[in-house]
Amino acid sequence: MTAAVPFRLVATDLDGTLLTPEETVSARTRAALATATAAGAVHIVVTGRSATSARPVLDQIGYTGLAVCAQGGQVYDAGAHRLLTSMTLDRRQAALAVEKLTAEIGPPALAASQDGLTGGLLAQPGYRMHSSLPVARVATLAELLAEPVAKLFVQHPDLTDDQLVATARRVAGDLVGVVLAGQGLVELLPLGLSKATGLAVAGARLGLRGADAIAFGDMPNDVPMFRWARHAVAMADAHPEVLAVADEVTASNAEDGVALVLERLYG
Repeated sequence: MTAAVPFRLVATDLDGTLLTPEETVSARTRAALATATAAGAVHIVVTGRSATSARPVLDQIGYTGLAVCAQGGQVYDAGAHRLLTSMTLDRRQAALAVEKLTAEIGPPALAASQDGLTGGLLAQPGYRMHSSLPVARVATLAELLAEPVAKLFVQHPDLTDDQLVATARRVAGDLVGVVLAGQGLVELLPLGLSKATGLAVAGARLGLRGADAIAFGDMPNDVPMFRWARHAVAMADAHPEVLAVADEVTASNAEDGVALVLERLYG
């Protein structure tokens, strides 16, 4: 009699989780994922990166499955290089949210990720970019929002990331979603959007639900995914919000934390 698969869906964040600090996947983690998929599990990458930003990394690591990108706003078929779904930020709501935030803390530095598989990155001069992709510098919010965008990025010279998230949620949380995706990566999203909503869409295409899933992550934008999945695994160096809701904690991404858990479950 064949043993039941522990989890039919393995959902992994990308940066800080699946990827090593050198932005690749270790041989050990590749082998552990191969063992899980051979046992009948499906691996889905779930990342805050837009499909534009995720594509070169996914190509490099040889990933050909579905990827949930842009904090859940995009479902991307990595094998076919095709965007299956895409949700954009309401630009009037976003402008009002920025207006309210500016009235509270002064002008923030802003950037935007444009919609679509070839959507570009736009940024104001004061915004410190965390991407190796080309960036077009623009001066005004109107220029950032001239075309459909997946999300806005916000930075402030005096507030910490956690303080900025808390303030943005307090003054504009009825207009946009607010998440912390990484150091210096506070993002404004379509209201109600999360990695969980995007993963639910991708999972439904494969006949999979939260009850089938184990999820791995390290930042507060992973919390909704953790709550959606049956079992949630935080990386050792995860944000305190993530550690607080995880079912277990594994080693860091530099120490093959994902592989350690998958080896135990599917080994």
